[in-house]
Amino acid sequence: MKKMLVGAFFTIGTLFLARAQNDFSIAAANPNVNGVALSGESGAKMIRLELIRIGKYKVYDEFDMADVIKANPEFQSNCYGQTCLVKLGEELKTDFIICGSIDGLSNKIVLTLKIINVKSKSIEKSAIKEFANQPNEIQRMIEIMIKEMHSVEVDKVLMERLAFKNDIITSNNVGKVNNSGPRIGIAGAVGSVYEFATRSKAMGGLDILPAVSMIGYQLEGQYVGTENFSALVEGLINISGIEQGQFIPTFTLLNGFRFGKGNWEICFGPGFGLKRRLQGFEDTDNNFGAGGDFWFVCPDGEGQLCNGENLENTLKDGNGIPVTQDQLSNYGYALTSIAHRKGITSLNTTFVIAVGRTFRAGALNIPVNLFYSSQSGGGFAGLNVGFNIAKSKKVLNPGR
Repeated sequence: MKKMLVGAFFTIGTLFLARAQNDFSIAAANPNVNGVALSGESGAKMIRLELIRIGKYKVYDEFDMADVIKANPEFQSNCYGQTCLVKLGEELKTDFIICGSIDGLSNKIVLTLKIINVKSKSIEKSAIKEFANQPNEIQRMIEIMIKEMHSVEVDKVLMERLAFKNDIITSNNVGKVNNSGPRIGIAGAVGSVYEFATRSKAMGGLDILPAVSMIGYQLEGQYVGTENFSALVEGLINISGIEQGQFIPTFTLLNGFRFGKGNWEICFGPGFGLKRRLQGFEDTDNNFGAGGDFWFVCPDGEGQLCNGENLENTLKDGNGIPVTQDQLSNYGYALTSIAHRKGITSLNTTFVIAVGRTFRAGALNIPVNLFYSSQSGGGFAGLNVGFNIAKSKKVLNPGR
């Protein structure tokens, strides 16, 4: 019996409190709106709607307020301060009045709301909140504000979607060390590239030292930058081997990351150049030639095999008949693609990875990189050095 009485009193008390809350009246004045495509009247309507939804007040609508506002010019514009709002509330004979501002600031929307107790002439509740720049969702932003001010649970998913994310600065002018400028270096051949470089010209090789000079120019652009981190796109045009009578052009496109006060860097990406190759095989069993000779498909023959710098020495069998690539299977040889200085020119692709650091001396930047350019069977490993003069700093986010 005692428990039943306690429960009854609790229920009655709850109903009484709820009714007491609903007995309070509130009016919404037009908020001050800047930087978003919304009128003050529309903002006030949104506020009224959300106040009605939480069910804690008797909410005045615009028609309840129209006569008072029309009769008092001071309430028709710029009535945002506490003194003016208290006077408006007194004329309306309401318990509370709510007003605020809706401001579009750069990449966010800022809402400010305050509820004024007309009787005590003081601020009852106030709140300010930053939202993502989604002007079509201002109604939901007001919903979040009104609910939080009255301790009503807010949908967490909605809050997350509308929250302003204070992300890192992503400007081309922050933390930037631009290493665009000339580059020189040296690279050593490894693997199949080493074999082709050192092979004699009589066998279709280049017959050069397996190390070549490099001279070129790098262009780079920054797409993310902070004081201690940069994400870059880099393009490097390069010519190699000039000192040995060779002309080896390449273009490399890299994605790079530069970080730390020491300007350490790692970058990677594809490289593009030219290659010259012929179909052929190596005569390792001394069946047709001197052993160790390279034999290639003759450019002007009908699948016949040749060797020599001018590809004039035709491979023949024991009866003096030219050997064709179709006959190779009878001798146990597999035809393959072999680099040859007189071969057919085609596109060559590589994958380049590099690490390095930019040294600074006043306005002078000196980037130093170790790199490896990988391709099928071999590649180049080397050192690349550049220099440029640092330009003056620019204003963050110019024109905004």
